[in-house]
Amino acid sequence: MKSVPDVSLDWRPSAPLENLRARAALLARIRGFFAARGVLEVETPALAGAAVTDPHLASLRSCYTGPGFPGGLLLYLQTSPEFAMKRLLAAGSGPIYQLGKAYRDGEAGRRHNPEFTLLEWYRPGFDLSALMDEVEALTAEVLGLTRRCERVSYRDLFRRSLGIDPFETSVEALRDCARRRGLARSAELPLSGPDAWLDLLLTHFIEPGLGVGTPCFVHDYPPSQAALARLRPGAAPPVAERFELYIGGMEIANGYYELGDPVEQRARFVHDRERRRRDGLPDVAPDERLLDALTHGLPDCAGVALGVDRLVMAALGAKSIGEVVAFPLDKA
Repeated sequence: MKSVPDVSLDWRPSAPLENLRARAALLARIRGFFAARGVLEVETPALAGAAVTDPHLASLRSCYTGPGFPGGLLLYLQTSPEFAMKRLLAAGSGPIYQLGKAYRDGEAGRRHNPEFTLLEWYRPGFDLSALMDEVEALTAEVLGLTRRCERVSYRDLFRRSLGIDPFETSVEALRDCARRRGLARSAELPLSGPDAWLDLLLTHFIEPGLGVGTPCFVHDYPPSQAALARLRPGAAPPVAERFELYIGGMEIANGYYELGDPVEQRARFVHDRERRRRDGLPDVAPDERLLDALTHGLPDCAGVALGVDRLVMAALGAKSIGEVVAFPLDKA
């Protein structure tokens, strides 16, 4: 017997309409916050010819086949508008923000969707501390918070939570720490290098309690986790001038005192590509337009990317991203 196609797929949004109305109001408050501070809203392409080299991120790919490119043009849906926004900064835009969609392959779950809303902004003349102050002011305004955010260094966080120094502990000691705290078969996990073990310990034993009751900034990361942040001159041990904001056990924002050195940035791209090859990941060419912009001159600045869907979750006490977006992956 021939099967009959199922035409009864649920077409309705996953989020209640009252949550979507609250989301719209929150987006309006975000735009009002930046308008009051004289920060320019910009738009950059979702599709671009270069992707990020970061081995922790996977880009969705597309192909343009229209006029001008008879052989087709490979394009990437951007995981963040960062590279294009830095090109605007180098061109003299001044302080800017963007509120729009970003895309990451392989990310779907209770707190992830491959298409998500990202708020990203850059502040020439700000250092890391000044940017944390502004992130705190934004979250206070849109969430109605009255308490100051906690601030703790990455090193002190591991010391107080697990009794280990993340800058000096060996891989063997990190593995033993995981095993003692009940991670079954931790000795057999295919992790290499201290950063993988530190991330495992952070996500399993520290992160769930971060920002519960009071939002928490974690700052001053190991240099190996700098990504696009600069290293603090003269710090001993060296630290990356980077922070993450946690609210209710969720990472909400990731901020940097931005690296402006094109030579160092190229070296990091090379390192990323080597890591990708070791891990069997697709190779990604560096964004030469970004490197040219850095060579022209990026103003001294700090920048941050904030996950809007998670911010709405925090505002509404939602447990799943499907409660705050109309059509997540399983409804698209």
